[in-house]
Amino acid sequence: MNAPAPKTTPTADEMQKRVARFSDLVPYKDTMNAAHGIPPEAMQMMSSDKVFPVMSPEGWEGRSKVAPIKGASGLTVTIAECPPGDSSGLHKHTATVENFFCIQGSFDITWGDEGEHSIRLEPMDFISVPAGVYREFKNVGDDLGRLFVAIQSPEGENKDKVIHAAAAGEEIEQRWGKDTRDAMAGIGIQFGE
Repeated sequence: MNAPAPKTTPTADEMQKRVARFSDLVPYKDTMNAAHGIPPEAMQMMSSDKVFPVMSPEGWEGRSKVAPIKGASGLTVTIAECPPGDSSGLHKHTATVENFFCIQGSFDITWGDEGEHSIRLEPMDFISVPAGVYREFKNVGDDLGRLFVAIQSPEGENKDKVIHAAAAGEEIEQRWGKDTRDAMAGIGIQFGE
């Protein structure tokens, strides 16, 4: 069944609220680091260099809540920007499906408890990773790479629970101390099961 057509045509001002200009987007990691004193190198292990929130559902409580466009429930959109060699770190989304569309560059998408499986995405390629599966994306090209990331959440969910590999938490504690790991836990970063 098709959705009913809108009853009115949005005004130009109303449509401006539905536009996200890339030049105006702020990577969510920038705001998280500054507010909690977490070393940028530690956060770099948990996420690609820059993740730009584009759209999140109204009332979203997750990392992308600062997205300029508020959309319908069930879909969060970001752009991950990665210099050569940059990756997201091995992680899983417990209840959401994460979809990657390669805009530019070459990315290896790995999955499995140890990241033991891999597939390469080139521009205009797409992959959908099921909920509950550990995954990582890494720019394996020589130039800046970008992924369009669409996260599909179950109806009624207002955040996206992400669990990072236990080994990453151990490395962070070893390199920067328990205080850094605790600060990361304070903003919702979880390691292992």
